[in-house]
Amino acid sequence: MRLGPHHLAYCTNVHPAETWEDTLHALQTYTMEVRNSVASEERFAIGLRLSDQASQDLITGTALDEFIAWMDSENVYVFTINGFPFGDFHGTRVKENVYRPDWTSPERLSYTKRLFEIIARISPRDSQGSVSTLPGSFKAFGADEATMFRQLEDLAQFIEQLSIQHDKDLHLGMEPEPLGHFENTEETLAFFDRFLSHCSDPDLIKRRIGINYDTCHFALEYDDCRSSLDALTQAGLRISKIHLSNALSLDPRSPHALARLPDFNEPTYLHQVMTRSRDGHIARYADIPEALPVADRNAEEWRIHFHIPLYADP
Repeated sequence: MRLGPHHLAYCTNVHPAETWEDTLHALQTYTMEVRNSVASEERFAIGLRLSDQASQDLITGTALDEFIAWMDSENVYVFTINGFPFGDFHGTRVKENVYRPDWTSPERLSYTKRLFEIIARISPRDSQGSVSTLPGSFKAFGADEATMFRQLEDLAQFIEQLSIQHDKDLHLGMEPEPLGHFENTEETLAFFDRFLSHCSDPDLIKRRIGINYDTCHFALEYDDCRSSLDALTQAGLRISKIHLSNALSLDPRSPHALARLPDFNEPTYLHQVMTRSRDGHIARYADIPEALPVADRNAEEWRIHFHIPLYADP
């Protein structure tokens, strides 16, 4: 829905759906229920999550035209696509596999181009059109940046052509995440400095590739939101999209809090733990089971990558 010059969307990645048939079912069932509850009289915005398989299904035959007709009939629209998770994202072990294939892989490039072909067709002219993606790779993979830069520059040129063809402002948002190839404000600025130095047309990159700013992820890094956003925009980087969610925080000196934490250890996703000591040092752990035995119990605070609704009670 419109909020002044901005658009606020309900994101569908919370619903299990790996094929287009399953995705459309989730839209018709759960998304419409949310719409009817909160904005039944307004044109409702959807943040669409499409897996690689669902995106291939959607551009086959008449599926995309039928989807556009359905959106018109329901008074809903899509201005952004979540293209971070490539494959299965529910009901199986995801963990670090959410970063595969990364931006050194041709499969990631092909998938993201397909998502842009879709958003170019379905996004309203007054909303721009964006796709979000992973922060290049996962730190532990040791990915080759030169390959990443070549593929991202290829994508930027592709987005530019689509933008001209469809007369729409299209852009990619790379999403910094704890233990990603770049994860906080400092690392994001450094990554884009290297990227812009490597590419042949820095202005094109700044126009078509920016940041998907997830408030949970940057909070985990103990980055102040205002200072972080100011630093990114002052560097000329585009804020492509913002994800609004909260994270877990606890005082490790509280036995009650530590006793509750294992309840959040589940087998599907990584739940990175970031601890900050009294002197400001931040220690990073890939998941809750790794942190619990060794993390500093006298730290100032622990923050855990677990997306909590903004309205949830502490």
